[in-house]
Amino acid sequence: MKLLKPTAEFFVFDGKPIDEAINRTTYMSIAAHQDDIEIMAYDGILKSFNSPNEWFFGVVVTNGSGSARDGEYKNYTDEDMIAIRKLEQKKAAFIGEFGALALLDHPSKEVKNPKNTEIVDEMLMLLNHAKPKVLYTHNLADKHDTHIGVTTKVIRALRKMDKKNRPEKVYGCEVWRNLDWMVDKEKVSFDVSGHPNLAESLVEVFDSQIVGGKRYDLAALGRRLANATFSESHFVDKSNAVSLAMDLTPLIINDELDITTYVLEYIERFKKDVQDRISKML
Repeated sequence: MKLLKPTAEFFVFDGKPIDEAINRTTYMSIAAHQDDIEIMAYDGILKSFNSPNEWFFGVVVTNGSGSARDGEYKNYTDEDMIAIRKLEQKKAAFIGEFGALALLDHPSKEVKNPKNTEIVDEMLMLLNHAKPKVLYTHNLADKHDTHIGVTTKVIRALRKMDKKNRPEKVYGCEVWRNLDWMVDKEKVSFDVSGHPNLAESLVEVFDSQIVGGKRYDLAALGRRLANATFSESHFVDKSNAVSLAMDLTPLIINDELDITTYVLEYIERFKKDVQDRISKML
């Protein structure tokens, strides 16, 4: 397998040949930035951890050069940040025992370019090798343009796959906009309370972000706790940590389904839910 960028690379924690490592994939995530996988796709990491039959494959699309930085990282150049974030991502893949990791190393501007079809084809190549049964990516209501650029390209790549090889499920997960606004019956809820020490370690390893001014460690785990507690108003908590996702599977079952319309319909149903609740009280 040849990746587009000469600086792109694969990492396999247990030293297996890359083809063999990717071919064993059952759960896969395609994310924009280093640490996005650990925030949004912990369900897949958790289900694969210590399992002889389940393997997680993480793909990071961008090089992370534009990340916020402060403290001891304040004077780091973009090139410095690219190097440190690659190292941090490899540490996370080792801790989480990922079956494989791919660092595609694209600048964000290329990911956000809708005319860039090379990245779509690169994703297609990886998907065709991995053939995951479940795929996690960003949700279509995310407020980070690079995240939306990744997800739209992921959908385009999936639609180019042979239908028999497509994932059984595709989920759009929380990172830069949470999904607690969705109508309850439409939320995909993952109980991610297992191995809390692993959950913490996977996010805390990204020191350049945490010390550099973004407390993703507290925010990501706090969101999971909030999702668990606020999911039901009349029942005790069933979990200590819940991740939420939007089901994107219909977009790869029906290739003609318009992506924009699909996500706007979620918003319209939320609007109606709010309207109906208020109307009952007036």
